[in-house]
Amino acid sequence: MMKEGFEVGAIHTARYEIDKDRTIEFMGEELRVYATPVMVRDMENTCRLFLEDIYLDEDENSVGARVEIDHMGPTLVGMHVEIKITVTEIKGPKVAFEFEVHDQIEQVGRGKHLRFVVPLENQRERLERKRAQFTG
Repeated sequence: MMKEGFEVGAIHTARYEIDKDRTIEFMGEELRVYATPVMVRDMENTCRLFLEDIYLDEDENSVGARVEIDHMGPTLVGMHVEIKITVTEIKGPKVAFEFEVHDQIEQVGRGKHLRFVVPLENQRERLERKRAQFTG
């Protein structure tokens, strides 16, 4: 399973440009800000790519299992955010993260995220069993 050197306290930061596609639209053009579901997606992507690029073998990947998030302030179109993730627990296939989200002015988000490392073949078999049961 995971490569050696992976440990609690590992930190990674990713940057995302806040363009129109990353914002809410339901309050009108002038009130577009970074959308909470997109913040969740960006944070999950940061954690997943960190694991995939640095610590997982080619026959492994990870799946999200839990997200706890506080979206604390607005980020405008044209700004960027930096998402800093920190590994807080590694227990078998379970990897827990804490994260912070900052734009150029302030902290706009924080939370926790839980992922499980999965062997791709095991995941494939699990999905095939479920497809066989699905009659829809």
